Amino acid sequence: MHIVGTAGHVDHGKSSLVAALTGTNPDRWLEEQLRGMTLDLGFAHLVLDGGVEAGIVDVPGHERFLHNMLAGAAGMDVLLLVVDLNEGVMPQTSEHLDILRFLNVRRTIVALTKADTVAPQELAERRGAVLRALRGTIAEGSPAVAVSATTGLGLDELRTLLAQTLQSLPARDADAPVYLPVDRVFVLPGLGTIVTGTLMQGRISIGDTVTFAPSGAAARVRSAHVFGAQRPTVVAGSRVALNVPSIDRHAVARGEAVVGPEFLARSSFAVRFTPLPSALHLLRRRNAVHAYVGSAEILGTLVLDDVPAVANEVRGELLLRSAVVAFPGVRYVLRRPSPRTLLGGGCVEGVAETVERADASPHERAVADALRAAGTAPADAAAIAAIANVREDVAERVLESFVERGDAIRVPRPTAYVHADPAREYFGRVATFLEELHRNEPWTMGATSIGISRATGVAEPLTVRLLAAFAEEGRLFNRGGYYALPDFTPSLTPQQRAFFETVVRVDPSGAFVPAPFEEAAAAVKAAQVPGAAKAFDTLLARGALVKVGDFLYRGTQIAQIQARVEELLGRNGRMTAAEFRDLLGTSRKYAMPLLEWLDARGITLRNGDYRTLRKKAT
Repeated sequence: MHIVGTAGHVDHGKSSLVAALTGTNPDRWLEEQLRGMTLDLGFAHLVLDGGVEAGIVDVPGHERFLHNMLAGAAGMDVLLLVVDLNEGVMPQTSEHLDILRFLNVRRTIVALTKADTVAPQELAERRGAVLRALRGTIAEGSPAVAVSATTGLGLDELRTLLAQTLQSLPARDADAPVYLPVDRVFVLPGLGTIVTGTLMQGRISIGDTVTFAPSGAAARVRSAHVFGAQRPTVVAGSRVALNVPSIDRHAVARGEAVVGPEFLARSSFAVRFTPLPSALHLLRRRNAVHAYVGSAEILGTLVLDDVPAVANEVRGELLLRSAVVAFPGVRYVLRRPSPRTLLGGGCVEGVAETVERADASPHERAVADALRAAGTAPADAAAIAAIANVREDVAERVLESFVERGDAIRVPRPTAYVHADPAREYFGRVATFLEELHRNEPWTMGATSIGISRATGVAEPLTVRLLAAFAEEGRLFNRGGYYALPDFTPSLTPQQRAFFETVVRVDPSGAFVPAPFEEAAAAVKAAQVPGAAKAFDTLLARGALVKVGDFLYRGTQIAQIQARVEELLGRNGRMTAAEFRDLLGTSRKYAMPLLEWLDARGITLRNGDYRTLRKKAT
């Protein structure tokens, strides 16, 4: 599941649109329904054709309730930007877009509301005016649909677009440590305390003991729900309600996070910060800020390494008055305390001060410092031992303990180690590159180490070692030298599919007759179909097409051939080339390369004029 978040100016019809799409009024408070204005976060369950489902978070549009909007915005995957065709892009729309550029939004869809109130001849002009006003924002170039929550105009088109967009998104990491920023806490009679939020990563099961940070409260999960349906386990990307009856209602509040044991709440972080152009003149070396991290709003100070002259990313330190859970990659937004002007945002790079376990020995601290100083460059035990002034066997033992508890990764060829913080940061860059590749070229197998090296600016020999470590951990898949995210499956466009259906035809009168490989390759080279060459490589690598000698078969043909051979040999024990040829109803020109291919793949074994099934090892 993914989260769709609404945003836009007050009175532009966000809540009405959500109600029309889901049948649920997201305005929970009677005051909201009376005033027709969203004051706090609203939630609804969106179910689309094909079993696609998502949670909708409806955020307030009014400036006075922007802090509530920020509490729910962190979990958004897809932004449904709502713009009234009569009013166009308004100041609050722009501020929402400025905020969301710093958070986790991956896709944007523009809903042009109240289309039933616009004359048909004016619709195109007003649509164009909105799209022009969105240039330079995260909504630039996004698909836009004119809709009416009153008449239903455009709602089917919007539902289809939402379904396609949601299906294209990679799943959130369910195997990462639990991180659920709490945005609501309440009590239900007979059940006790309920906490809700978007599960950003990880999974939670009934019976698990969860920890709240920074309060440190712990509780056993009695039940877990996703939009009213009880689930034995809830996974990343879901809107979750946890029943934790042992927690007092007043012991936790919005701003807390349900976390795994890997995370500690802290108050000082190294960060990357990107200012808004409009805020450059406000920035100093030290800046008082309201920080929004997860669902928390905290006063603090942003200390910049350099005061930026242009709106480029800079490094700094974020010092908060109270602790919060944040780890490398977590996004944040900063506003001035007064007036609450948006300054910018960015992501956490790491913990500013040296993080040590309370029970860490001097040897562990020394090894951790040496490993952290090496950055993404893998260091072996001997090198770490020399820097940390410990024996090599001690360094190796400590490093292995770091790997076991997730504080370091082990890199192969030769064995060396990288601290978890730079490893996570580098993996984040690799994952971002691959996500974009999978989105833009879904027909490719993935990226080679050379391509990833160029994209990330890390030398290929080092890239290869780091990628191997990520693949060993299951964070990446390596298929024939192509790296991809684990949940990615290549898919052809309809145009590509139609093209290859033509290039490699199957004649019903000769089901096992192949296409000449050189002719197929030439057709691919001359094709005007976007991505045809890479798609051809993918089809060959995945076995959807199979090269046998000078010929090209479909994978389905090869599967049928293998099944016939195994059935015949299982029955008769052996087979001649002539029997094989007759079995397929083909000629010697095709039969002999196929027999050699079957021998080479370990399916058959040649013994003189006969073939038998190769015995499988037991």
